[in-house]
Amino acid sequence: MRRRSLLIATAAVLSLSACSTVQRSSRSTLQPNAVWAVAPFSNHTETPMAGRRAQSIVTEWLAASVSPSVVTPPVEWLDESLFEKGQLRSTPELLQWAQSAGARYLVIGQVSEWRYKVGVDGEPAVGLALTVLDVGSGQRVYSAVGGKSGFSRESLAGVAQKLVRELLGPLAP
Repeated sequence: MRRRSLLIATAAVLSLSACSTVQRSSRSTLQPNAVWAVAPFSNHTETPMAGRRAQSIVTEWLAASVSPSVVTPPVEWLDESLFEKGQLRSTPELLQWAQSAGARYLVIGQVSEWRYKVGVDGEPAVGLALTVLDVGSGQRVYSAVGGKSGFSRESLAGVAQKLVRELLGPLAP
């Protein structure tokens, strides 16, 4: 009887856990306390300003967990329309900007999902792809892609923060 109760409790906990899928490249050796640059993110969703929201979360997570020196592009680079286009600048242009800002690493991101799912529960769902480039060489040093959904009472930003932590966690010292 006790064993059966334990099995039921375990099954209940597992069924309530939020779902996420993450793929990461192996972590390269990164320079500690380097300056990081975060480019505007591409928004491939139907949600207005999802790229800006994700970029903001990644920027602050890096500043809190990886390096206190994180730079973002000049304000004139930001698209003021509700629906951002694909990648706003070319990779060589982004690398040139990051180098002029004194950054060692550049984060480029794409948002593939940023919404509350349709249905009774309306669970939040986020999908991100992140690439870290070495500014000096232009080479990819880390990449990660993932999707995460939460419970109906969770916020979209909270689920996004959890996904960013899963995707970039290996970069934290």
